[in-house]
Amino acid sequence: MKTETNKETLISPQLYVPVLFFVLLFLIPLVIKNPFYIHNMILIFFYAALSSAWNIIGGFAGQISLGHAAFFGIGAYTSAILYVDFGISPWIGMLAGGVLAMLVAAGISYPCFKLRGPFFTLSTIAFGEVVRLLVSYFRDITRGAVGLLVPFKPGIGNLMFRGKIPYYYFALILMILVVVVSKKISVSRMGFYLTSLREDEEGAQAIGINTSLYKLWAVMISAFFAGIAGVFYAQYILFIEPESVFSSAMSTQFALMSIIGGMGTVAGPVVGSFILTPLSEFLRSTLGGSFQGLHFAIYGVLLIIVVILMPQGIVVWFKDKYEALLERLPNEKRREVKS
Repeated sequence: MKTETNKETLISPQLYVPVLFFVLLFLIPLVIKNPFYIHNMILIFFYAALSSAWNIIGGFAGQISLGHAAFFGIGAYTSAILYVDFGISPWIGMLAGGVLAMLVAAGISYPCFKLRGPFFTLSTIAFGEVVRLLVSYFRDITRGAVGLLVPFKPGIGNLMFRGKIPYYYFALILMILVVVVSKKISVSRMGFYLTSLREDEEGAQAIGINTSLYKLWAVMISAFFAGIAGVFYAQYILFIEPESVFSSAMSTQFALMSIIGGMGTVAGPVVGSFILTPLSEFLRSTLGGSFQGLHFAIYGVLLIIVVILMPQGIVVWFKDKYEALLERLPNEKRREVKS
């Protein structure tokens, strides 16, 4: 009984902090009414969800994909085409876009898993570029480089709203969903297998782990959520075109947020998004069009600083500092802090 009580005491603080954090996020629109700040929060949640989805394959499994925007774009175009050309609800398009992105990910990634290290990364970049060119080529279906305009017809059935508050809550729920799934994976057998193959794939295979199968599951789950995020993007922005939704810059942004926050951790992508997304919006609004793309240079500087000072990311760095502080406390006080 005593052991069980101690376990519950140790687990509870780990649950209280994220629950309190998400509850506060739900209350923010009751305090902040400015559409600009609400828009920025939507983008933070949106990129946190995408980065967390990327982290499942890039962080947990260690397969660095820089063509992940392809799955995001597939979801966006699938839903938008179904809605514009056939009048099918984006809610159905969301499922269709997520499933199609997942199937494409399975078909493309499985043979690419035979490649290791930078060769796998290069193959994902090539895949993203091929998809972008194909979408630009098939103008009759996708409208090509001109882009696809989604008509604004407000209604919950069309996932369109006149104000930003409903989008805020949708993006927040999407982020929470991806984070919860990431947490479940990280503590499951699949998560341990992904970690082992990330650290030593040949060693994982030697002890009987089917590494190709688990990498396939990881990329399919990751692509599914990326596709759903693409559907949300299409319904929120109401315009998509190949250069924006299939851009390598977007794929790089997913990865940067995860790396800076803490690649392979559950909280890392969220922390990365809360840092980089406001920074990006601030630089764009401050510098304007005269210094277009400068935020990527600042991203690079920030990445260099994090890699040098915090090689495992901000989350891991703070966790190590916290644990080091606990070690300095007397045993009784340390026990009290942990409980």
